[in-house]
Amino acid sequence: MFKKLSTKALGDDAEARALEFLLGRGLRLVMRNYRVARGPTGRGGEIDLIMRAVDGTLVFVEVRNRTRAAHGGAAASVTRTKQRRLIYAASHYLCDLPTPPPCRFDVVAIDGDHIEWLPAAFDAQGW
Repeated sequence: MFKKLSTKALGDDAEARALEFLLGRGLRLVMRNYRVARGPTGRGGEIDLIMRAVDGTLVFVEVRNRTRAAHGGAAASVTRTKQRRLIYAASHYLCDLPTPPPCRFDVVAIDGDHIEWLPAAFDAQGW
């Protein structure tokens, strides 16, 4: 009998798949699972992957995984609230850098076996 994987194990697997996918496209890993304890909504934020693009852009990556396409699939699950938490965590990360580089927010959406990379999926304007 097969054992059902925990949500954490599924998330870790999705992050590993996304990382391999992005490395294969020339991005370099800077950090995994950057966490901020408390954010503007009372909850902290986490950035799944922080990558560096070939042109030097710092890329904050949110990895979303869905086994079924219900409710719009993985990409649709990056809500405004989630975006706000990611922007908060990225702002916190950038405060420690002497000169912040150009940045963007990407999403890697995994629906079953299909991986979709959405560069510059959203921005921090208006927050």
